[in-house]
Amino acid sequence: MFAGIDEVDWASMEHAYGPADDVPALLRGLASADPTERESALDGMYGAVHHQGDVYACTLACIPFLFELVVDPGVQDRGSIVELLTSIGGIDLDEDDEDDLDEEEIEGAANYAMAAAAVTAGAGVFCELIADEDPGVRLAAPLALATLHSRPAQVLTLLRERLPVEAAEEVRLALVEAAGRVALRHRPLAGQAADWLSRLAAEAYAPGLRLAALAQLARCAPDALPGDVVTMVSGLLRELRTRPGRAGRGGPEAPTGDAASERTPAPTLVGQLRALSAEEASGRTAPWAADLLRTLHVGLDDRVAERTALLADQLRSPDPWQRIDAVRMSSGLIRAWRGAYDELVRLVGGQLTDPEPRLAEAASHVLEELFSLAAPAADALAARVAAEPGAWVRQWASGPPGLGSAVKALARLGDARVLPALATALAQPEVPHDVGFAIRYLGEAAAPLAGALRRRLGEVGLDEGAYDRAAPLLAGLTALRAGGATPEVLRVLRGAPEYRGEWLRTAALRALDAFGPAAREAAPELRALIRRPGTAATEAAEALWSVEGDAGAVLPVLLEGLGAERVHDCRAAAVALGRLGGEAAVAVPRLRALLAHDELWLRVDAAVALWEISGRTGESVPVLLAAWEQNRHVRVRVAQCLVRMGLPGAGPDAAQVLRSELLSVRRHNAMDGGYGSHDTYEDEKLLALCRRALGVDTGKGTTS
Repeated sequence: MFAGIDEVDWASMEHAYGPADDVPALLRGLASADPTERESALDGMYGAVHHQGDVYACTLACIPFLFELVVDPGVQDRGSIVELLTSIGGIDLDEDDEDDLDEEEIEGAANYAMAAAAVTAGAGVFCELIADEDPGVRLAAPLALATLHSRPAQVLTLLRERLPVEAAEEVRLALVEAAGRVALRHRPLAGQAADWLSRLAAEAYAPGLRLAALAQLARCAPDALPGDVVTMVSGLLRELRTRPGRAGRGGPEAPTGDAASERTPAPTLVGQLRALSAEEASGRTAPWAADLLRTLHVGLDDRVAERTALLADQLRSPDPWQRIDAVRMSSGLIRAWRGAYDELVRLVGGQLTDPEPRLAEAASHVLEELFSLAAPAADALAARVAAEPGAWVRQWASGPPGLGSAVKALARLGDARVLPALATALAQPEVPHDVGFAIRYLGEAAAPLAGALRRRLGEVGLDEGAYDRAAPLLAGLTALRAGGATPEVLRVLRGAPEYRGEWLRTAALRALDAFGPAAREAAPELRALIRRPGTAATEAAEALWSVEGDAGAVLPVLLEGLGAERVHDCRAAAVALGRLGGEAAVAVPRLRALLAHDELWLRVDAAVALWEISGRTGESVPVLLAAWEQNRHVRVRVAQCLVRMGLPGAGPDAAQVLRSELLSVRRHNAMDGGYGSHDTYEDEKLLALCRRALGVDTGKGTTS
């Protein structure tokens, strides 16, 4: 084994962490009899040689030796090596990717192409490995074949032939998954694969296999799904939870190259991931069912009603693991799709009292993200908050304390039953960083907290930690428009330290802006600040306008801000000018010039300000509607302006855009592979604005 490995000039190559002269030791480590050494070597391969999916020259040089390892029955953990080869050779670059590559990326793309060619050339060995004695190898081989083999029709035939003779349950599921992957990668074979999957789903196979077949059908041929798919899946889940218990992936049925007792924990990323996987699987009767259900949901896509019904059934399950999975998947569904979720949310709220702490915690985190959509669970949230004072504030090993998720969820509903928790948070030695944001959603209901906010702000030391301690308090006072706190805010404004001083002054100025005429004693300070250059001058001018309404004092500052070098400063000036309305008529020519600016957000702010000042929509509306189509994240800002314009002013094109938005089932800001904590809130806000502009029902829910 490893013939010629020492003849490779490894030292002339590099991986993610420098010279690749350590690669031969990693390859030999993969063949070690010591499981700890094998795991450490695999960690090194992923961490350096194939770092974050990259392919280097040394990665290419490893491929022949990795193939030697996977065909040697004396090597343990060969399934992991098959997975490594699949990852190295399975990266697809489409034509659009190639068009956007720079010089360095072109070299990387060439490496990916060479890796794909090299692994594909040797992929015939996976046809033999699909019947290997090691179940771990058999588990990895189907996906390798589906991803890498150059004859997909042959692969599909092999998968079908192997299934009846395969004994290991998870390997059988892998065979079905591979068929779905073949169908996705090679669309002419989709019909053939779908026919086979449909038979597997309908015939008298084990419930796990039937569920896997339905999941892959949803993935590659959703039109072939049976009409009663929700009923079928619910029945299969009932069968799964009533079958005899088994251990997780480390149990006797789990495919692995080693006995569980042989593996020694190692401080590697691979080891940590295995430990997390084992912990997640522990106690489950079917630890792979969650992955199958996630695949099914992805395939069902915009069939929101069916997905909601399926999750509701899971949330009623006596199996806490099925409910944990359903809570997590409910979050993904609601975050990406619009629908009628009251019953689903009520069922999620019902998990807050479950004795399984992971289930209750998962439910509270989901409800925290839903804002107003969590209303059906309000009573359940209030009960949980009242029952667990110890969870009102969470302390972390690093970073400031934060509010508990149930407290945040209840506050985001504007529910006054959260006030005792917030009062307790304000009495902590270190105020949680998110208290001010929670108060913002309570409005006048949080007025009793103003005294505590003022007192704590007055106690803040104006040293390098001032911003972290004062920002939550200033945010709360801003939300309450607590003008009585002007002296405390002025103290912070005057004494802001150099470190993060600009941030702290900005927070203080926003508070004074919110206080309006109640902050009249701040006027001299604000007049002094507007004479300083930079963003602070614009923010001071905004606050001065709110306090005194003196357009003559603030106009020169804001007009100068429109010519700032930084786009952020220009935008702030444009927004501030819009607030002046007709008093800022002198700014119209400059704002009009900004309608053609390269920066989309500046064009939008200029268009809004131009309408607010002139009252004319002819120039502004086309800019706003063009931005709506170009950048979905600007839609809330545009819709807010259209609401204030009214449809007669905005015109029929605007009405059509708003109606189209309400007809969309997909949330406007839904992202594949990522999300923001306020995405659902922002989308529901957009829907409410669209309805208001169109004069339709402004109640909760959607009109999809």
